[in-house]
Amino acid sequence: MPLFLRSLLSRTGSTRYTITALSTPNRKRTTALYCKMSSESPLLTHSIALPIQPAEPVQIVAAPGISHSHFWSAIDSSLFKQWLYNMQTETGVLANGTMTLRQVLIQGVDMFGKRIGFLKFKADIFDKETGSKVPGIVFARGPAVAVLILLESEGETYAILTEQVRVPVGRTILELPAGMLDDDKGDFVGTAVREVEEETGIRLNLADMIDLTAFVDSSTGCRVFPSPGGCDEEISIFLYRGCVAKEIITQLKGKETGLREHGELIKVRVVPYKKLWRSTADSKVLVAIALFEMATKEGLLHRLAN
Repeated sequence: MPLFLRSLLSRTGSTRYTITALSTPNRKRTTALYCKMSSESPLLTHSIALPIQPAEPVQIVAAPGISHSHFWSAIDSSLFKQWLYNMQTETGVLANGTMTLRQVLIQGVDMFGKRIGFLKFKADIFDKETGSKVPGIVFARGPAVAVLILLESEGETYAILTEQVRVPVGRTILELPAGMLDDDKGDFVGTAVREVEEETGIRLNLADMIDLTAFVDSSTGCRVFPSPGGCDEEISIFLYRGCVAKEIITQLKGKETGLREHGELIKVRVVPYKKLWRSTADSKVLVAIALFEMATKEGLLHRLAN
């Protein structure tokens, strides 16, 4: 029985082979076979055993396009290690044993110099009883700080804000001076002071800084989570109060600051405190106002100052 072989390369990279068998002069039988031909390199994988589920190793997988160096940098990063630690704490997702983490897909890595600034990954977490998967897309950027600066002058209290271009929301936003922690040392107060000087030109004393988020119940971790449904960012909000001459307020208005070499195009804005809550949609501002007002109402700031 003669056989005739024809091949056709498909758009998907598969090769289709059509075999035609001639059994009689007037009849033929055709069979189509498909063979996947791929030039893709094997996926990068790594297995991690978590103390909280030692019998169920977690598979860490690199999405296509993630380089070998970025993959291992992601696994070794403080962002990823802190996320794994949070999952296993007393209030963590894996704490009571009803959930299990099976796989993490590393999808994106953005380097800030030699360190990872942003990390995007997808975690496959399942409820053991129902087998349902819990939404697990994560944008990791780590801890940050923000400072509510209140300056009194001639009987009026002013808040010092920054005006910055924020590409993710497509807008220019009025917000508190803020910034990410640059290292793993956890120097929240020092970072807050440095960010204020970079973004406003104002030099603050460490001893004058008051951690407003420290007044929150300790079970919360004393941090603010602005978007826990998709991002791990946790913010410490500090307060600084001072008295200045009127000319200082005038000099600050519209002042251009920021690290130009890092693309920071920042303008300082001065807003009367009584109008602050209506002046911006920045969540850091609104949270800072709530913490400041409640701490003042309960006399916490007065006792702390003494």
